[in-house]
Order: sequence, then structure tokens, then C-alpha cells
Amino acid sequence: MSQLPPKSPLASPVSEGTNSRVESLDNLSMDSFWLEVENIKQSAEAEQEECSLADVKTQEEGEAEAEWLQDAGLSDLLGDRASENDNIVLLSTLTKTQAAAVQRRLDTYSRSRRRKNKHPVRDVRDIFGVANSETAAEKEESSPDQLWHNLRTSNVQNCKKEVFKAETQDYSCTVRNPGKEEVFNMDIAYSEQAAVLLKGSFLSESRRLKDGNALTKFKIPKGRLGMTRIGDLSAQDMKKIPTLALIELTALCDVLGFELKRNKAAKLKTAEKRLFGVPLNTLLENDQKLLPNTKVPLLLQALLSCLEKRGLETEGILRVSGSQTRIKSLEQKLERDFYTGLFRWDEVHQNDVSGLLKRFIRELPAPLLTAEYLPAFAAVQNIPDLKQRLQALNLLILILPEPNRNTLKALLEFLSKVVARENNNKMNLWNVSTVMAPNLFMHKGLPNKIPEGKEKQLAEGAADVVRMMIHYQDLLWTVSSFLVAQVRKLNESNSKRYQFCDKRIKNLLRKIHADKDKVEKNQAEPSKIVKVHASLLLKDSLEVHLNNATRVADVLRQFQKNLCQNGWNIVNTVNLLKCNNSMECTNLLLYEVGGNIGEHCLDPDTYLLDLYHINPHAEWIIKQNPSYPRMF
Repeated sequence: MSQLPPKSPLASPVSEGTNSRVESLDNLSMDSFWLEVENIKQSAEAEQEECSLADVKTQEEGEAEAEWLQDAGLSDLLGDRASENDNIVLLSTLTKTQAAAVQRRLDTYSRSRRRKNKHPVRDVRDIFGVANSETAAEKEESSPDQLWHNLRTSNVQNCKKEVFKAETQDYSCTVRNPGKEEVFNMDIAYSEQAAVLLKGSFLSESRRLKDGNALTKFKIPKGRLGMTRIGDLSAQDMKKIPTLALIELTALCDVLGFELKRNKAAKLKTAEKRLFGVPLNTLLENDQKLLPNTKVPLLLQALLSCLEKRGLETEGILRVSGSQTRIKSLEQKLERDFYTGLFRWDEVHQNDVSGLLKRFIRELPAPLLTAEYLPAFAAVQNIPDLKQRLQALNLLILILPEPNRNTLKALLEFLSKVVARENNNKMNLWNVSTVMAPNLFMHKGLPNKIPEGKEKQLAEGAADVVRMMIHYQDLLWTVSSFLVAQVRKLNESNSKRYQFCDKRIKNLLRKIHADKDKVEKNQAEPSKIVKVHASLLLKDSLEVHLNNATRVADVLRQFQKNLCQNGWNIVNTVNLLKCNNSMECTNLLLYEVGGNIGEHCLDPDTYLLDLYHINPHAEWIIKQNPSYPRMF
């Protein structure tokens, strides 16, 4: 974006019916976008000697596909032999569209290997023991439907086919009624939903975000298993999510006809500093020595805290730039005094603090949205349908490394607070988005080649992506139910250590169907008695009678009632909140531990009998909410 002009007479993306006052505000906001771009350029030019950009090499044919297969956890497919490990097990969890996406990348990689006269790679169909007499040309032309016929290893997909048919009409309604509250379905893979729409020839209307008062509202329907937020899963299970999300994002882009572009990470020489220009991982490692379990850099926390205390009411906060000279001087003082506690935040002007915040984001050695996926975030604007743009963003956020994702969430939560004070600070959602977009999408470590005449489109598109991330962050930080189901399937397969070789595939499929019949038999049980443990709180366990209506919230209330009335042997004093002379278990959570999941913090609306049928070997443990202070 370094080729962008400092100003451009842009028309802001507001509807024709919007009044002139809103249009003038949005035009002013776009002027701020270009002014922010110019400030960034001037700052970079002044400090050009402090950084150097490594040459970005053009990838050869097949190289991008090889990297994709490695990042997708399928590196074994690149070799001449298929080893018996997680990479092969992963294939058994894929949906039809996900399997087709894998096959396309593998076919492209295979063709490139053949052209280079290298040894042929194994075909996915060979791994699953499918008799294959096709020629190489026939393989390249095989359709996704034929591929799925050959793979046929996912019992999850078979269970969902009827659901796809039943919901087809619902999908068409959501597309044709953009003015109403829409359902955002997370139970079925996004790529499968898109395939249903495409097969039904439903026209996808282009629904760009317009005036902030008319943003489409989405509702995530809670299934019987509740919702899962980022942070509800154990670190072990969350490590599986980016791989699955990458495969699903690629499948979604394939169905929509969009190319998923990824950069190779460029190496950037950075100055020897302690705060600014330091990788997020390094910052967090240093901060965790002072404050264990720190998930967001302490400097960023301090900047956001200072702005929340004294800057939210400041007119033009973020948009009005502070003094570049003062900001540079403050950066040097922070490098020297931040960790000693001698830096005086109350003496700093709020516009200078906002300048430091933006500078911190820009000076990261790699973009906050990562060098690899920054093009993908920018390309989201090209998806015509708003819901599908949000689906792509949801997957991209799940792909981000944990430090980047946590830092981005802290930033977006602060930006939401700025927008909430719009009446005082004159910064509406579009203003904030256009000011922050250059700081997130421009980076000195990446090439900035903008096609001539595309400046306006890319600028508005970048701001639109930032606006979606701010406004829909609660939705975007949700882990889709279909991804959680795939994690469960992965854990089950790994624990059973299936060997995916030609002679045993029939036994595997027979076992899958047997497990399915067993689950269906269990689901017929009208009730079940289980024990819920609270080892950190009590020496006793709670016996719970489950029926089809028993939810997590009911169990927590029952636990609280017994705790108060039965005089249980209390190990630790539980910090229960009192309200209207009654006790509430607001600070207690129920976790699902073991079986086909590592550890899962359960939604209060989860129906436990349904969960028991999904994971009968898990333990249920009540723990104190870590966000509440402990009282011992």
C-alpha cells in the first residue's frame, strides 16, 4: 500500500438513502485513512535505515501446495510412503468438500513432481486401499464426487447428509431476506453450506456493510451441545483447530471460486529493543517471567488501560495524530523505564498514547494478522455475501497463532469501547475502522504492490474487514460445532491407533459403523445417573440424575444448593455471589475432561444427556471460574 496517494476523493460506502451528515462523516473518515497512510509512509522513510526487507522469492509450481499440505497436517502425503500417524488419521474426519480441497492440492503437487522427473507421490486413494486403474490424466480430471466415493472414511459426513437437505430452503431464505435477523449456522461445515447454495443455484446478494445503524444481525442457534468459545478448549485440543480451520477455509474458497493466497514469511532485521519492534512471542516470554500466564503483552495492556481511563471521551481519539517527535521520545522512555515502573502515564497526552498504540502494532516484526495470512484477510472483501465473509474471517482468526489472536482480541475489545462512546469522541464504527485499517494491513516487512486504479477498492475493503472484526467479534471468536466434532473424531481415532493400510480399511469401516450403531443405541436411553466431581472444592462428589432436559446450569444450581444445605466437607471456601438473599454459582464452571476431548469448558445451556452419549467416557468436574478471585 506504499503506492497509495495521500488523498483520494472517495465516496464512502454508504447507501443512497443515508443523510448528508453521515456521508460527510464517512468522507472525513476516508480522508483520515489517507492521512494515516501518509503518516505511516513518512515515519517509515524517516527510519529507513533501521530495517531492511529480505527479497521475496516467487514460489515455483507445486511449492505452495507442498507448504499447504504441511500446514494442513498432511505432510505424509508428500512422501513415497504413508506413515501411520495423525496425518493419516486426519483424513478420516474430513467432509466431502474438505476432502476435495485436499485432493486438488495433492494433484497439483503430483503434477509438478512428475514434470520435474521426481519420484511420484502417493495418491489419497492409494492410502485408503482403493483399486485404481486410472491414468494420470484421469486422476487429474476426477471430480470431487468421485473422490468422496473413493475416500468414504468419514462417518460424520454420512450423519449430516439429511441435515443438508432439510436446511437447503433455510439457506435460500437467509440470502433473500437480508433485512431480518439471520441464523448463523455453526453445526454444519461452511463449505458444505456453500455447496448446497451453489447446487441450488440460489443467488448470493452482495451485502456490503453500510451505515452502522443498519448492520445485519446474526444469531448463532445453540444446539443441544451448546456453544464453544475460543478459550473453552484445552491447549492440546486448540492445537488441532488451526489445521482443521485451514482445510475448511480452503474448501470454502474452492466452492466460492476464490483463490486462497498466502505469503511466505519475510525475514525482517529488527533493532535491539525490549518493547517496540519485538516479536509477540518474545514479548510474552519476557512478560511471563514477571507475570505468569500473561496472554497479552504488558505494554499493550498498559496502552489500552491508559486510553480507557482518560481517552475514550477525547474527541477524535485514534484519528487525531499526536506529535511524532513526542511519540518517538515517549517510545525511548518506555524502552528505558517501562519494566522499572518509573514511566508516568498520567503525564502523557492521550493522542500521543493512541499514536504509541498504532506504532506498537506497526512496528511488530511480522504483521499482527501474520505475514502468511494478511493477503487472505484482505481478500475477504472479495466474497460477495456478508455471511460467507464472516465465515471466512471466523476461520482465519482460528488459524492465527495464539499470541496474535489474543492480542487482536484485546485490541478489538478496546476499539468497541471507543465506538460505544461515539457521542462524545465523534468516532463511529466506520471512522475507527478506516483509521485502524492501514495500521493492520500495511507492513514494512511485506511487498506493497497495488494495481493501478485499485487504491479506492482496496482501501475501502480493508476498512470493511476491520469493521466486521470489531462489530462481529463475539461471533468470530466462537469455535464452530463442526470443528469441535472433528477434534473429537481425531482424538477417538488417535486413541484407538487405527492403522490406515490397504488390508485393514474394511475392518476400520466396519468398526466405524459399529460405533455409530452403539451411539444410536445409547441415545435411546431416556435417563442416566452420573457423578460430577469437584475435587478442588469438595472431597465429596455430586450424584446427578440426567434426563433429556438436564442442562449444565441445572447441575451447577444443584451443586450450589447441596453445598449450602448439606454441610459438605469443604476443601476450599467457594467465592459464591449473594443476590437477594440467595446464592448464585456465577463463578463456577463445569468441565468435560477426558474421553474424546482434552478439557472442555461447557456452555451453561449444554444438555448433559446428549453430551454423555457423545462422550460417555469423560469425567465432569466443577471448577471455579478463573476470571473470579479466589478466597481461601
